[in-house]
Amino acid sequence: MSQKIVVTGGAGFIGSAVIRQILANTSDIVTNVDKLTYAANLSSLPSVAEDPNYFFVKGDIADAAAMRQLFQKIRPDTVLNLAAESHVDRSIGGPADFISTNIVGTFTLLQEALRYWRELDADKRRRFRFLHVSTDEVYGSLGPSGAFSETTPYAPNSPYSASKAASDHLVRAWHHTYGLPAIITNCSNNYGPYQYPEKLIPLTIIKGIRGEPIPVYGDGQNVRDWLFVDDHARALLLVTSEGIPGETYNIGGRCERTNLSVVEEICDHLDRILPWNRGHRRQLITFVKDRPGHDRRYAIDPTKIEQSLGWRAVEDFSSGIRKTVEWYAGNAAWWYKANN
Repeated sequence: MSQKIVVTGGAGFIGSAVIRQILANTSDIVTNVDKLTYAANLSSLPSVAEDPNYFFVKGDIADAAAMRQLFQKIRPDTVLNLAAESHVDRSIGGPADFISTNIVGTFTLLQEALRYWRELDADKRRRFRFLHVSTDEVYGSLGPSGAFSETTPYAPNSPYSASKAASDHLVRAWHHTYGLPAIITNCSNNYGPYQYPEKLIPLTIIKGIRGEPIPVYGDGQNVRDWLFVDDHARALLLVTSEGIPGETYNIGGRCERTNLSVVEEICDHLDRILPWNRGHRRQLITFVKDRPGHDRRYAIDPTKIEQSLGWRAVEDFSSGIRKTVEWYAGNAAWWYKANN
């Protein structure tokens, strides 16, 4: 039976991947709610304009009246909350937007979801789900070994991660206090097609294509666990349908890499598919002053979602980064427009 699904932040990088998968693989009806801030891009959803199961609503999740109207009109079976300000550097320079969207916005959305859920009949209340998508950055920084699990204490170190940690706590409280059937996911660093060009991987690819200096923070030895965005989208949809309300699921790709090794691998792929007449692109790597509070290492332990729901990442880093580099190399019109 088809469901009515609301995806907030559906014009963003991960949200658009979720919507593409829903429309490609189900008969569900999707409403994309997005404020269309700088990182949103409706061209990340090619061909959806003609899809009868897709609808777009420009809206801010912090606008209570707009969200109340949305719930009353759409009457969703599922809400996937991916609306967020997500760039650490921007949060350091201007944290106010992160507080407004990530904390106040999540609170507002929870309140309106709760109001709507309480009015449903017993069967629809039982089937309703609210999925809140978060980040591994809420856990802080790891030492050289170990990985974040669902029971790792929160220790956010940036305004961005602090705002996401606060939103996670709100979601958990609305489940335990009011019974709202909510689930939280925390993911590792995503990469793949349609990512806004300010993030490490697309920034490196674009600068490599242009033959420009490629900045690497500090000594480049900060470690991240990388997750291909389509694998993440599959996990989110699986958690929505099979996950248990009140639970948290960590989603990671088991693909740890230093930032420097990521940049070097991208350079090598670009040299292979777009030979450069000035030599090898690794010579473009430029070490720059580290950003304040730069967490040294993140790693996600995805054992719980693997064992309880049967999810596995399909892409390892080598296959995923190859697909990503090839996509950016073949879609200059998209990233040029997004970057200008």
